[in-house]
Amino acid sequence: MGRLFGTDGVRGLANGELTAELALDLSVAAAHVLGEAGAFEGHRPTAVVGRDPRASGEFLEAAVVAGLAGAGVDVLRLGVLPTPAVAHLTDSMGADVGVMLSASHNPMPDNGVKFFSRGGHKLDDAIEDLIEARLREPWQRPTGPGVGRVRDDQAGFEAYVAHLVESVPHRLDGLRVVVDCANGAAYRTAPETLRRLGATVIAIHAEPDGLNINDHCGSTHLESLTAAVIEHGADVGIAHDGDADRCLAVDRHGNVVDGDQILAILAVGMKEAGTLANDTVVVTVLSNLGFSLAMQREGIKVEQTKVGDRYVLEAMKAGKLTLGGEQSGHILLLDHATTGDGVLAAAHLLSRMAVTGRSLDDLAGVMTRMPQVQINVRNVDKARADADPTVLAAVQSAAEELGETGRVILRPSGTEPVVRVMVEAPTFEQAQLVADDLASVVEHSLAL
Repeated sequence: MGRLFGTDGVRGLANGELTAELALDLSVAAAHVLGEAGAFEGHRPTAVVGRDPRASGEFLEAAVVAGLAGAGVDVLRLGVLPTPAVAHLTDSMGADVGVMLSASHNPMPDNGVKFFSRGGHKLDDAIEDLIEARLREPWQRPTGPGVGRVRDDQAGFEAYVAHLVESVPHRLDGLRVVVDCANGAAYRTAPETLRRLGATVIAIHAEPDGLNINDHCGSTHLESLTAAVIEHGADVGIAHDGDADRCLAVDRHGNVVDGDQILAILAVGMKEAGTLANDTVVVTVLSNLGFSLAMQREGIKVEQTKVGDRYVLEAMKAGKLTLGGEQSGHILLLDHATTGDGVLAAAHLLSRMAVTGRSLDDLAGVMTRMPQVQINVRNVDKARADADPTVLAAVQSAAEELGETGRVILRPSGTEPVVRVMVEAPTFEQAQLVADDLASVVEHSLAL
């Protein structure tokens, strides 16, 4: 089966691979592993549990809560809130465990379980491996007053929004903003935060019904946001994904501003303000080559990690750095959060616009994107992607063809059954041609 935990928790088809039984067992095992690691020592343990609006989140939440309470952990149900809100509240409420039920940008039928340790931090790989190893082991169940108590928490929304507002250095008065909430977890928090900061907000896809999350909307489908920005004459459009740990943008002309560009804008502003620790920003190997060139010109150092915001976070913590993220829109501002936060990133991006008086397209001009093509090859055996000789030879050949003028990256997804092909080249046409050829080799060589 391979490792159960991916780059962002346990994810799969709800009631298919991800059943209520598995969610319950994961919660029990997490309680045992964290408890034996000393996280609960000297006090009665507590957990906070949040979810995005997916219909399957309702039964999965019930399973997680049952598992935790059955293991002797008191549980606060936060309801529908973004993933970074759960991380923040795990810390601010002094909880020992945080659990988020979401499949982020994945389609509605999927769901996921993500754990946070005390302080609101994602679990280390070693802890996840221990949890996986101890699934369904025999255990002594508490009884009587030893079982966990469960109650709903109504204050989390207000506490999280207040935290976001307090973090922003400059108000947003005068900015007209369209926010695409992806019919997801930020349907209330994103518009409310920006309105309190003074922006005029037009919220779209902010009516979740449990079935419409990420449905042709949000950060993976920017068409309706682009149209709304033009229609309303807005200064900027902001797009989140289902659990709002991502942020992408659209400028007043309808041009997409991706995570690399957002990071470049924030990095320059933070350097000017003296808040960019060690004048360094952390990105993944998928960051556009144009980003590195722009940062070099601005006197900002760039560190690269493997793909996954958790690895960006690890590098940031190791270097005591304050800014990092991914092209996909995961932006980490560690002065204000313990994980990627799309609403926080959007507020700080808009604050940069407000304080400089410059348009988003002007600010985004700090970097020029190299032509880049990404192809997701589906229905293949992703486990063989790093070892198949035909695929490896094709990657080597493509890299030699591009030389120093481009890059080739091929990697199995950590959250979906796909192999991702990324090619950068001097022209879009060359990038597309090389990517198409490589994707064809992957499709045929790794066919199931």
